[in-house]
Amino acid sequence: MLKNLYIENIAVIEKTTIDFTKGLNVLTGETGAGKSIVIDSINAILGNRTSKDLIRNGADSAFVSAEFEELSERTVNALGEYGFTLEEDGSLMIQRELTVSGKGKCRINGRPAAVSVLKELGKYLIDIHGQHASYELMSPEMHITYIDKLGEYGDELAQYRTAYRKYVHLKNEFDKAVTDESERARRLDLLKYQVDELEAADFYSGEYEELTEKKRIIENKEKIASSLNEAHEYLSGGEESDGAVRLLEMACDSLADISDFMTESEEIASRIRSAIYELEDCRDELTDLFEASDTETESLEEIEDRLDLIYRLGKKYGNTIDEMLAFLENAKKELEYLERFDENREELKRSCEEAKNKAIELARDISLKRRKISDKFALSVKKEMTYLDMPNVELVIRREDCELNINGCDDVEILISTNPGEQPKPVAKIASGGELSRMMLAIKNVLADRDNTDTLIFDEVDTGISGSAAQKVGFKLKEVSKSRQVLCVTHLAQIAALADSHFKIAKSVSDGKTYTNVTPLDHDGRKYELARIIGGVEITQTTLDYAEELLNQN
Repeated sequence: MLKNLYIENIAVIEKTTIDFTKGLNVLTGETGAGKSIVIDSINAILGNRTSKDLIRNGADSAFVSAEFEELSERTVNALGEYGFTLEEDGSLMIQRELTVSGKGKCRINGRPAAVSVLKELGKYLIDIHGQHASYELMSPEMHITYIDKLGEYGDELAQYRTAYRKYVHLKNEFDKAVTDESERARRLDLLKYQVDELEAADFYSGEYEELTEKKRIIENKEKIASSLNEAHEYLSGGEESDGAVRLLEMACDSLADISDFMTESEEIASRIRSAIYELEDCRDELTDLFEASDTETESLEEIEDRLDLIYRLGKKYGNTIDEMLAFLENAKKELEYLERFDENREELKRSCEEAKNKAIELARDISLKRRKISDKFALSVKKEMTYLDMPNVELVIRREDCELNINGCDDVEILISTNPGEQPKPVAKIASGGELSRMMLAIKNVLADRDNTDTLIFDEVDTGISGSAAQKVGFKLKEVSKSRQVLCVTHLAQIAALADSHFKIAKSVSDGKTYTNVTPLDHDGRKYELARIIGGVEITQTTLDYAEELLNQN
């Protein structure tokens, strides 16, 4: 449940903290006092889209934090899936910062988190039912979701949706294959040309580097030959001078002359001989290098033509030879697939038909379950609405076969009649705002056992109702709050009087600035707030007595 909500610089709220409790929490206040701001702040915590317009005038940023405790197992498991854990005391802290630059920050128990993670976790933490949710009833496509939530075939529905998505994917592939015959022919011609061009080029990995090296050698052939000759002469000697090898041999001979007198000279002579052997190897390698450079078979023109080909084809098929070779491999695979098109098309057609038949089979099984649960849903909602001062209501679930879609093969719509003798008609044509609110509350209550959300929020669920209907809505909210935490924004004293915790939202002006404060009310505070709701501007002793009576009754 939601234990604590802290709001800073959201609209007209500068700073406020609300400590919610178990059971029914009610928020009341004048129109425009800021009740919707509290809901907006909770929406921010749940990862819903926000606007920088929410940030208080003159502030650079806004901040909301919410502390949750006594979380359900589903919530804890979902938290773990995203790599987060509860605090040591079992609590969960979610924080969100909004900035005028649009770069906000989210944290879960102090660790950075994406807004998308907040949105996913929010499904388990809080369910907000506002006026927009009531108007969902006017959209027939939403009705099937209520019935499915009551049914115990969630696993089967998930299995069907997987099969349906597979069928849609295969059907799209098959339709594309059938309708794009001319495109296939064009693609075949292009691929054949590309494969032929690349195969004719006969590139190999590392060729570019090898050609570049050869080009440098040819372009500097004279300098290379001259330098190799000079180095060879310095080692071997020439007509007028001894080379390094001969000079070192002479050094060894000189040391041999004194070896009988100074034995240490033998070690030095040995080291010089090792150097002579190394230099002789270098001399032989210089000879090989010279011969190799002198016998180069490719001309500079041939190498440049090859490099030019690599450049030209590289502009079409890849920046490097390795990329071009990868392009060639993929092109050959696609070419083979298209050349085997007729065979592949038949195979795709068979796969598509098998996937469709599987989806139809699963959809029909769900349809049978859906028909059974529809009657139970209608009777249960009717019972709840009858209690909520709609004794003549009749509900009928209209079901017709339809083309396969993500929900199966059923077109479902709830039809309603609110007066005796009237035929049930679509909700959008019959229900008023107050009837929509009560109908949605009835549905919520029917689905309560299927909904594992820890906290329910009802934002002005009392729209369009009064009198005994309002009191019964309050009783129903109270009943729901016995199994989970309920937060309710209301304008009706009958509902507010049933609260376990009552918060007053009030607006004031100071130094030309508007401030909204949220205050928990004690018994006397609740009495005066109920009297304000009942009596308006002038609070009389009569309204105070009636408010006291409401509190005592509840």
